Amino acid sequence: MRSAALRRCLAPALAAAPPPPLPPRRGLSAPLPRAGSAAAAARKVTDNARNSLASLKRENPRLEPTLAIIQAHNDQLIQEANKNFAKEIGLRVIHICLPEGSTKDEIVSEILRLNEDPNVQGLALDLPESLYSSKVLNAVKPEKDVDGLSSVNLGRLVHGDVCDCLVPPTVCAVMELLEDIGGKKVLLVGARGAEGAALQSVLQRRGAAVSSCHWEAPQLQSELRHADTVVFGSTKPHDVPVSCIKPGATIINCARDPLPEKHSHGQQNTPAAEKTVGSLAVAMRMQNMVKTMERWIQSQQYRKWDLRSLKLQPLSPVPSDIEISRAQSPKAVDVLAKEIGLLTDEIEIYGQTKAKVRLSLLERLKDQPDGKYVLVAGITPTPLGEGKSTVTVGLVQALTAHLNINSFACLRQPSQGPTFGVKGGAAGGGYAQVIPMEEFNLHLTGDIHAITAANNLLAAAIDARILHENTQSDKSLYNRLVPVVNGVRGFSAIQLARLRRLGINKTDPETLTEEEISKFVRLGIDPSTITWQRVVDTNDRFLRRITVGQANTEKGFVRQAQFDIAVASEIMAILALTTSLQDMKERLGRMVVANDKKGQPVTAEDLGVTGALAVLMKDAIKPTLMQTLEGTPVFVHAGPFANIAHGNSSVLADKIALKLVGEKGFVVTEAGFGADIGMEKFFNIKCRASGLVPSVVVLVATVRALKMHGGGPNVTAGAPLKKEYTEENLQLVADGCCNLQKQIQITQLFGVPVVVALNVFKTDSPAEVDLVCKIAKESGAFDAVPCNHWSAGGKGAVKLAQAVEKAANQKTSFKYLYNLELPIVEKIRIIAQKVYGAQDIELSPAAQSQVDRYTRQGFGNLPICMAKTHLSLSHQPERKGVPTGFILPISDVRASIGAGFIYPLVGTMSTMPGLPTRPCFYDIDLDPITEQVKGLF
Repeated sequence: MRSAALRRCLAPALAAAPPPPLPPRRGLSAPLPRAGSAAAAARKVTDNARNSLASLKRENPRLEPTLAIIQAHNDQLIQEANKNFAKEIGLRVIHICLPEGSTKDEIVSEILRLNEDPNVQGLALDLPESLYSSKVLNAVKPEKDVDGLSSVNLGRLVHGDVCDCLVPPTVCAVMELLEDIGGKKVLLVGARGAEGAALQSVLQRRGAAVSSCHWEAPQLQSELRHADTVVFGSTKPHDVPVSCIKPGATIINCARDPLPEKHSHGQQNTPAAEKTVGSLAVAMRMQNMVKTMERWIQSQQYRKWDLRSLKLQPLSPVPSDIEISRAQSPKAVDVLAKEIGLLTDEIEIYGQTKAKVRLSLLERLKDQPDGKYVLVAGITPTPLGEGKSTVTVGLVQALTAHLNINSFACLRQPSQGPTFGVKGGAAGGGYAQVIPMEEFNLHLTGDIHAITAANNLLAAAIDARILHENTQSDKSLYNRLVPVVNGVRGFSAIQLARLRRLGINKTDPETLTEEEISKFVRLGIDPSTITWQRVVDTNDRFLRRITVGQANTEKGFVRQAQFDIAVASEIMAILALTTSLQDMKERLGRMVVANDKKGQPVTAEDLGVTGALAVLMKDAIKPTLMQTLEGTPVFVHAGPFANIAHGNSSVLADKIALKLVGEKGFVVTEAGFGADIGMEKFFNIKCRASGLVPSVVVLVATVRALKMHGGGPNVTAGAPLKKEYTEENLQLVADGCCNLQKQIQITQLFGVPVVVALNVFKTDSPAEVDLVCKIAKESGAFDAVPCNHWSAGGKGAVKLAQAVEKAANQKTSFKYLYNLELPIVEKIRIIAQKVYGAQDIELSPAAQSQVDRYTRQGFGNLPICMAKTHLSLSHQPERKGVPTGFILPISDVRASIGAGFIYPLVGTMSTMPGLPTRPCFYDIDLDPITEQVKGLF
């Protein structure tokens, strides 16, 4: 119904007093009895809608259904009608009144804004006839289309998908006023556009013989004489005589000034009284809004997955990773998101195959039980890596694509340091990888760049603050920190917070005393205590020690500093451990960057940079959705190294995935390097932060690594493997299984069942594979399974998936390794002795001094994050197998207070890797014609 006509129809309807409420109501899905009076029908619809909405609100107490109506005219009649009906039903209505003469583009712009407003569940239009174009109607999101006029909604209506569409309110009103029309002739006159099409479809579905024509049609009078029912879709011209209408015919007027219902146009040779849809159409709109709310509530609930797996056709020999990745056609990421139950407003799409997932999902699915939680760890690896990421991907491909069990892989974002250095990418490999692998390994959605920017902004703020404090008086500093803007001086929010921490409860900058001003402006940073370093996501050994401040403009403020690799930044650790945007902001503010000259910690909050850091990180906090080669979902989020940080993907990715998979599903995440490194930190740091408890640990081993631990020759990246690794040697394997047994024992310290996944290489003999599995089971593993996912995809990990499913049903007795209340040194000693097998620890004087300082500052109750080589259980990379009797040297102790842990540096551990003689970048290239990346692996 067009707005001008509706205004004319509504005038008498609004003036008339509504009839009294009618008894027992039915649900909105039940058909209402045919009413002779539009007012009586409107009353029924209103009562029915009110009762249904009240029921929805009882079940959802925080529900505030909101309908937005865009109108482009000055007449208040329609607005008043909508408000009255909405108020009676219990709906909230927002009217957006645009000026008369608004263009279609202006209308569309307003529609698009309301489409993205999460507080608006329904959207309706009251516009002049000329503005009802397909461009305008189709701008409305189908799920918010209360008037049911978008092409998507009409398409569903025409095809009979009545459960997925809304019948336009005017059409509902017409059908409500008609008696039984089966087999009767219905003429639509002047009914154009979307409403005309909808009305014709519904009438035909009801069994009517429908014809339509416009007012100027030459056959109009003939059609009028034969029609049993006539529906006026627009104003009847004066030159069309009423006498043309068949006597006794029913007239439904959707458009022109209504006539009194009892008025007739004559006696026996005149048609029956006209019926108008005015107020009834408005009531039907509100009923549609309640139906929209029912669907909205249903859409917010957990949805069963409807995932279409991608087929694999493995080749032999197995092509390169990038060739395999390119041979598969990934699903569009919005399709994948819909398959796993994500809503359209919960994803932010980056290109065709990546999307950020908004944290609002956690609130929507807060009552949904979590799935099973699986951690993939490994034995002490060779420099080549043993395939934990590949096992992780192969396992979820097996669970979902082959066993039809919901599963999610949660992986870390790879650093460009290893990608261009030694190790290469981290998307898995062979037929068990994340695709597109080049997008996974290069930039992704820019999270590491955001971390780099935030980290270096804070580093710049530290040095700049020291410079300005060294070169300015208290008064000058105060005038610059709290400037007069437009004649007014005021503190920013973060400055007010600093004043409160200082015990200065004042908000007027003019009231501070000189002593208070000095306390406020002087951080008094001791440059020798600065622990915050600049970062870059490149292996660059020449940045391990640098000098800053050598330019004349820095006025002689020179100090020694260094760069760390970006993934070693505390901000990366915070991203991986945070549980919400608010939690991240608080953690960023707590980061300790140095001490002042009195020995007290100086934080990012003191420097006034917390809000800016949060702004830089606001998108990085959202996990990135990708897919495996077989089309199963993957979250890629955060990427801390396990040897110099805690080595786990994000808590948020895990939590979101656990909700999405459902109670019987699995979330598989991985911990960096060996179980002694990444897994220990997963349990003692990440599980404490998340409150999540793992169901199973999958421990990845390879015959190659076991032979190395059994006394085989050194394995060097880029060099061919010696014959000991390519020929059967059962003795080497048996001797090396001591490392596997030790890692199983470490896992058992935490009370979680362990399944050993033997990542099979083509050079492994059946006897070697059988021997490893036999020893693993005898050493306490729940099961040990050889896996061929690298060459066969998920099909090659089905037995592993079945073993994991069985193990997940075992009762666990999870426990942490140490109590947080223990002294820092004692916690370090427990890890060294129980996990690494050390005889004891030895702290350098500098390390002991730092421990004493952190204890005094109140940081002694934090967990420990050891920075240690991943190539040995000890601190010496060359010591393989299970070293014993060694003293673990602690050269330094640092604190990541925002992340929430103390990290001791073992031996000569570096936080900036270097490039080898022949880095991976020699093989990486770009085809200028196809723009395809070459050489990634």
